[in-house]
Amino acid sequence: MNNRLLQCAASKPLGTVPILRSPRSKMGLSPSSLTVSKQLLASCAFLFVLAGLARGDDSWPTFRGPQRTATAPDKGLLTEWPAGGPKLVWKTTGAGRGYASLAIVDGRIYTLGDEPSTAQDKDEYLVCYNQADGKQLWQTKAGESWTEGKPDWQNARSTPTIDGDRLYVITPHGALICSTTDGKELWRKDLKKDFDGKKAEMWGYSESATVDGDLLLCTPGGPTNTMVALDKKTGDKRWAAAWPGNRGAAHSSIVITNVGGTRVYVQSTGSGAMGVRATDGKLLWKFDIDQTTAVIPTPVVRDDLVFYVAGYGRGGALLKQVAGGDGDVKMEVVYPLKTELSNKHGGVVLVGDYLYGDTEDKGVLWCAELMTGKVKWKSRGPGSNSASIVVADDHLYVHYADGTMALVKASPESFQAVSHFKVPGSGGDRPSWAHPVILDGKLYVREGDVIACYDIRK
Repeated sequence: MNNRLLQCAASKPLGTVPILRSPRSKMGLSPSSLTVSKQLLASCAFLFVLAGLARGDDSWPTFRGPQRTATAPDKGLLTEWPAGGPKLVWKTTGAGRGYASLAIVDGRIYTLGDEPSTAQDKDEYLVCYNQADGKQLWQTKAGESWTEGKPDWQNARSTPTIDGDRLYVITPHGALICSTTDGKELWRKDLKKDFDGKKAEMWGYSESATVDGDLLLCTPGGPTNTMVALDKKTGDKRWAAAWPGNRGAAHSSIVITNVGGTRVYVQSTGSGAMGVRATDGKLLWKFDIDQTTAVIPTPVVRDDLVFYVAGYGRGGALLKQVAGGDGDVKMEVVYPLKTELSNKHGGVVLVGDYLYGDTEDKGVLWCAELMTGKVKWKSRGPGSNSASIVVADDHLYVHYADGTMALVKASPESFQAVSHFKVPGSGGDRPSWAHPVILDGKLYVREGDVIACYDIRK
């Protein structure tokens, strides 16, 4: 990362640069809808350019990347792999049990895991590695392991979020922890005790916290503090968004949108989707669903469109945010829930005008038109069970629950699996549910205690 650019941006009087925004986002400011001066608009544009340079192609600061799209900007990548997979750069251990993905910033890799092989106990730890060689740099105890329910349901699952020299993570028990990027804890909150939060089911918190300017956002769940905004430095509450009757927090993470000049935080909960105004926490709109086993995928957003998706027979629906007067935003349903677009927890990605995801957790991928929900194809791939996806260079990188990693062309014409291999460390007593990461021509895959790095450049 270019630290001089980041320092320059931070010195501007308009405030800090949010890590989840960049000029590549299609949800940017709309000059026609704003009444700010040209000078202020130019200053904002300048800051966003700096943000893109400082927190752009060289970082993956939170779950599903800078914009939560699970899409990497990398080009010039391999279009097929050798039989045994791409070149293994390094493999390391000590990540612990769990399904948390990886955050990568400034040459460091961060994750969360229970009972790491490098620890002396069975507790949960924040773990940090050197990106270049996989050497473990530090580990810090986060709390007790999550051991509720069947073995598959246990252990860590929240991906850390990195903002400057601070790290934020949410444990399954509901502890929101702020530490330095060297592992020193600064403060913590309890989502249940401090905010009367609750989960919509028994599987523990999975959300990755969101940083927007000087705000830290998360979703305790429940009717009173459904979503909260905190001061990212102190943890003090700025506002709370209340959804009366809300069943509780889901497993997804917040996505930032801009609708007619109004900044809106979009999130899924156990009761459905919600849009919250960034300035004061007003609940602008909600999309109700019938009670279901769990709601896990993060919403997919483009401009004013929101693709909401859940598994367990619920499906996917396309919503449209519509700007009104005085910062108000309403929601219209473009098409209702389509059960053929159900996805349990592998997530859905948008490439061009087409959505790609796994059918529930069956390992049967589907492609559908964003605007209509019409399915273009469905096909079983080389792996089995749930499939998580990251996109780069017109290809889908698919991580199946059995540890198979597949390279699939992102084409609405047909399912085309080009190459696949088995990731080392997979096939144990836990499924391979951690989402893969692509950064600077490298593919990073976590398999429980093991993290592997592959060179996927031509």
